[in-house]
Amino acid sequence: MFKQVRFKILVGVAIISALSISTLPTYAATAIPKRIISLSPSATETLFAIGAGKQVIAVDDLSNYPTTAPITKLSAFSPNVEALLNYRPDLVILNADATKALDIKVALEKLKISVFLEKAPLNLKQAYAEVTALGRATGNLTGAQSTISNMKSRISSAVKSAKKSKKISFFHELDNTLYTATSDTFIGKVYKDFNLSNVADPAASADSAGYPQLQSEYLIKANPKIIFLSDAQYGESLMSVSKRPGWNGISAVKTKSVIALPEDIPSRWGPRLADFYEFIAKSLSEIGKSK
Repeated sequence: MFKQVRFKILVGVAIISALSISTLPTYAATAIPKRIISLSPSATETLFAIGAGKQVIAVDDLSNYPTTAPITKLSAFSPNVEALLNYRPDLVILNADATKALDIKVALEKLKISVFLEKAPLNLKQAYAEVTALGRATGNLTGAQSTISNMKSRISSAVKSAKKSKKISFFHELDNTLYTATSDTFIGKVYKDFNLSNVADPAASADSAGYPQLQSEYLIKANPKIIFLSDAQYGESLMSVSKRPGWNGISAVKTKSVIALPEDIPSRWGPRLADFYEFIAKSLSEIGKSK
């Protein structure tokens, strides 16, 4: 299951280490594109939020939001130049972590097709920079600025409403083989904004990308106060977690502080990032009321 979850993270967040967000396109569109293909779920959400939806003619097979997006069988992870050409695009938004992304970019540009190479934001500032860059590239800078303003306001309100005065330990579960995310990852930094303490951080050196696999014994000893299930969509729940050997003694399980995370939102860093902050804030508030 981790391969499925990790694939969604790679495509939604575009995890990369060799490429820097600082190389995001900063140009204003010289000719406003009218036939955009998005091969990134996060970029698709951003395009529709900033007002570029009418310019989008096709999106990849994982771009399931918004529901009005013209979803196709195009692959975000393994793009095919010939398949893209069938749509006669004038701008292709390409995930930097896609298979042979740079080769695809070169091939398309030789055919006079503009390419926006999406990079991985490492923090909120960089996420906002990516929204701005997409606004410039599509001729929707005003819409991008409005979207960013809305995101900042909602995120600030969410953090203010639920940030803990004392650190509370938590575990973020990617799948039931106990892969997780440390505070070095974007999602880890979201939790950190609420002053939560990640039990996976001592194991950060186990995976350079920030997604180590923990052992059950480690988690039982760490005894997190809250467990967030990113794999709830695959059937994991308080009930299933409580049946794991030794887990019924973990604080989060005993107090029923096991939170099923919504599908997709935790792995996408477009406008719905604000939704994720609000979800975490609401969950923390509800946990506080139950104690």
